[in-house]
Amino acid sequence: MIRAYKEEDANALKDMLIEEGSGWETYSGSLGWPRYMKALRESVSYLAFDKDRLVGYVRARDDDGFGVYVYDLLVRQSDRGQAIGQALLKHVKTIHKDQTVYVMSDVDPYYDKLGYQKAGSVFKVD
Repeated sequence: MIRAYKEEDANALKDMLIEEGSGWETYSGSLGWPRYMKALRESVSYLAFDKDRLVGYVRARDDDGFGVYVYDLLVRQSDRGQAIGQALLKHVKTIHKDQTVYVMSDVDPYYDKLGYQKAGSVFKVD
C-alpha cells in the first residue's frame, strides 16, 4: 500500500533512515532531523507499506506546475528487488499526472535500468 506521509510516520521513517546508514545520517542525525522534518512538511512525500511495516518512501517538491522534483527515494535493503521504488515513482507520476516528474539522482544506474531518460545534469555550486 502507498499513501501520503503524515507527521505521525516520522519515527518509523527516521528508524528506516538510521537503519540504512550510509549517506542518510545527514537527515536522521541530531542536527539534520529537525531540518528534515521541516523539509518533509514542505514536500510531497509518499510511503510504501507491507502490512504495517514501512518498506520505502519518496520525497518530492512540486515546482508550482513547472514539474515535480524527486529528491529522495529509499527502499529498505531487505525489501529491494520487489519494484517498490518503481511503484513509488509511478505513484508520484499518477498523483501529478499533468506535470513532468524529474529525479535528482546520485544513483543513475538504477534509473537507467528503469528506462528513464536523462534530462540534464545537476551541479553543486561551491
